[in-house]
Amino acid sequence: MNIDSVFRSHGRPAEFVSKDGEILENMNAFISPLRYKNKMYLYGVNTEIGYNSQGHYLYIGPPDPDLTAADEGEYVQCMGEKYRIDRAEKVYKKDEPFYIWAIIRVIVEPEEADYE
Repeated sequence: MNIDSVFRSHGRPAEFVSKDGEILENMNAFISPLRYKNKMYLYGVNTEIGYNSQGHYLYIGPPDPDLTAADEGEYVQCMGEKYRIDRAEKVYKKDEPFYIWAIIRVIVEPEEADYE
């Protein structure tokens, strides 16, 4: 089974970006709000890609780029939203990385002050 074709045909376009804003790699991945078994998300909000309460999302994507080796400040960007990588792990099929799952969180940019 080739999971890359699933990411390409069904995943959303995303980028792995350096802390300086340079796109390091393009990929397709699945990003969805992290759902808690204890129903903590009941008081969240609807977003374009689903229901979210804490700004945490589940990322499932190809093994390359390797988010488990991301440097400080590197992030995932999808549909104009930037996500910090809180935790990432590889899932293996036999001895080869099959896909990567990660917990990512929306990066909240400080708003520019209007000093007029």
